[in-house]
Amino acid sequence: MDDLKDRLVSQALAEGFVACKICRPWDVPEVPARLAAFVEAGYHGQMSWMADRMAWRGNPADLWPEARSVIMLAESYAPEHDPRAVLAHSDKAAISVYAHGRDYHDIVKKRLKRLARWLIEQETCEVKVFVDTAPVPEKALGQAAGLGWQGKHTNLLSRDWGNWAFLGAIFTTLELPVDGAEVDHCGSCRSCLDACPTDAFPAPYRLDARRCISYLTIEHKGPVDLELRSKMGSRIYGCDDCLAACPWNKFAVAASDMRYHGGVGAPDLAELAALDDTAFRARFSGSPIKRIGRNRFIRNVLYAIGNSGKPTLSDTAQSLVQDPDATVAEAARWAVARLAAK
Repeated sequence: MDDLKDRLVSQALAEGFVACKICRPWDVPEVPARLAAFVEAGYHGQMSWMADRMAWRGNPADLWPEARSVIMLAESYAPEHDPRAVLAHSDKAAISVYAHGRDYHDIVKKRLKRLARWLIEQETCEVKVFVDTAPVPEKALGQAAGLGWQGKHTNLLSRDWGNWAFLGAIFTTLELPVDGAEVDHCGSCRSCLDACPTDAFPAPYRLDARRCISYLTIEHKGPVDLELRSKMGSRIYGCDDCLAACPWNKFAVAASDMRYHGGVGAPDLAELAALDDTAFRARFSGSPIKRIGRNRFIRNVLYAIGNSGKPTLSDTAQSLVQDPDATVAEAARWAVARLAAK
C-alpha cells in the first residue's frame, strides 16, 4: 500500500491540491468533548445543526462505519494581496476572499470525485467524498492526518501553505498507511486573536461564533446586536482578519485555480443596496454569496452603510426604510440614524 499511497499523493498534487495526508476515522478522540463544550456554552448560536448532528460530527467513524482511512486534502485559495486593504475604503464592500469567485463546494468536490475515481481504478474499494456539506470535523481530521494544526483562531494552518485553504475528505474502505498528526506551532503568537474586530475569541483556540463576523453575516438570521453591528465595518460577507493576520501566511501557496479569484471584488455599497431579489440572484449566480439570500445580504450592506461615515449614502439607506423585509427595514433606519449622527 505504500506505493499506492505515494501515487495517490502525486495524483492529488496533479489535481491541484497543495497537500494530501491520511489518518483513520477514529483518530480524533478529543472532538466529542470539545464539540460538546462548544455547544453547551452556546457558542454555536443559531447553527442548530451542530447540536442536532453532534453525534456524527463528534465521531466521524460513525458516519460510515465501513471506512478504514480518511484521505485529507487541502486546496489553496490564497489571495494575491492583503484582503484587509479594502477596509480603508468605507464606501466599498469587504467580501471574504473565499467568496470572490466560484463556489468552492463545486470546484473542490469535482476534484475530490476525480481523485476518488482514480483510487477506485487502482484498487478495489468503496469511497465517499465530503467538502463542508456533511457532519465531518475536517479541521480535526486535518490535524490528525498531519495537514496542519488548528491555530488559536481555530482554523487549520500549515508551515507549508499558511491558512488560506479549503479542506476536503475522502473516506475509503482501504487500509492506507497513515501520516502522523501535526503539532501546534503557534507558540506565544496571538496575532489572529488581536486582529478580531468583535473579540470573538474568549480564549486561544476557542471561538464564540455569536460574535464572529463570518457567522453574523452568513449564518445569523434577523437583526444583529447593536454592539456588534457597529464593529462590522464594511464587511458584508465573511471576515478574513484573523486569517490575514497569521504570520505563517508568508509561506502561502498561490491558488492553483483562478476561478476562486473572480470578479466580485470590492463593489460600491450603494450599488449593492439597489439589488432586488432577481438582480441579487443574477449577480451572484454560482457564488457562495447567493445562499444567504437577498434580504440577509442587504441587511449586511445597510450595516456597512451605517458604519461608513458617508452622509452621501443616507439617501440610499432611506430608500429601504419601507422594505417588505422587517430586518432590512430596521437596518435601513439604523443606518440613516447613524449617518445623521455623524
